[in-house]
Amino acid sequence: MSAQQSRARVLVISLGGTIASTATPSHGGVVPQLTAADLVAAVPSLDDVARVDAQSFRQVPSGDLVLADLCALARFIAARVVDGVDGVDGVVITQGTDTIEETAFALDVLLDLDVPVVVTGAMRNPTLASPDGPGNVLAAVRVAASPAARALGCLVVMNDEIHAARFVRKTHSSSLATFQSPSAGPLGWVSEDRVRIALRCSTMRHVAVDVEGEVPAVALISCALGDDGRLLGALPTLGYRGAVIDAFGGGHVPSTMVEGIETLARAMPVVLCSRAGSGEVLEHTYGFPGSESDLLSRGVISGGILDARKARVVLTLALAASTHARDAVELFIEVRDSLLG
Repeated sequence: MSAQQSRARVLVISLGGTIASTATPSHGGVVPQLTAADLVAAVPSLDDVARVDAQSFRQVPSGDLVLADLCALARFIAARVVDGVDGVDGVVITQGTDTIEETAFALDVLLDLDVPVVVTGAMRNPTLASPDGPGNVLAAVRVAASPAARALGCLVVMNDEIHAARFVRKTHSSSLATFQSPSAGPLGWVSEDRVRIALRCSTMRHVAVDVEGEVPAVALISCALGDDGRLLGALPTLGYRGAVIDAFGGGHVPSTMVEGIETLARAMPVVLCSRAGSGEVLEHTYGFPGSESDLLSRGVISGGILDARKARVVLTLALAASTHARDAVELFIEVRDSLLG
């Protein structure tokens, strides 16, 4: 077998974002313009790592992506990996960093693949003196081409660190080290052209859903000091089919919100998460009105280790895949409980 044939084949898919943004005369700042081929061409040594096929899929800021886009992307990836004849050994997705933690986790839930699926981006756009995009693409392709990264689920590779989509969070608005996994740490890293995997995650429950249009609306309600929950009563009339409460600490809300949350939980699935950003929702430590045990006794569902944004992803996909709300709740719980084995 020739060296050309022995190298892994990696599909690089671009969605836009900072990594693909350059200046134009008609805009006051940079906007997504570069194609997947442009991003690949900016990494001269990439051809030594893998045989790369570049595909532009979307060209938007990551805040404009919706779950229907990700369902379409999952279908596209599955067609190339499972149904295709291309022999794709790994997939890299480039996008804006604003929603990487949500899109990577959505793909983690949707895709049941052994091949590595890696999401990356950039904190510094290509017009700056030291853009990080090319280095992140190079590291991501290395991971996607590595047999060691197989069967790890969807990964986020930034700043030479390898993170599991289920744990990773963007923690800083501009730092190159913004992506962290506070609850578990990175799974590995890239060093001297080598992919190092130190930890492996349990196999998670996947959700089979094929949504081409609008997905069910799930509200995200974040708690703050003195909140009285007056928005809760409006959610059913606005067409929401589920809600996630981003609560204090171990899963607490002001007592003034309790009645509204209980009423809402009788109308739709309501998931309880913590705004702390790491750790898991408690279950039976506190007993005051608005505590975690009080809310769970009123029909609210624990988000477990999921933060609010990722719990919203799972609940939305579960509702999209289910005919009845009770089935969606069971599916949500199955995915939640699979994350830690």
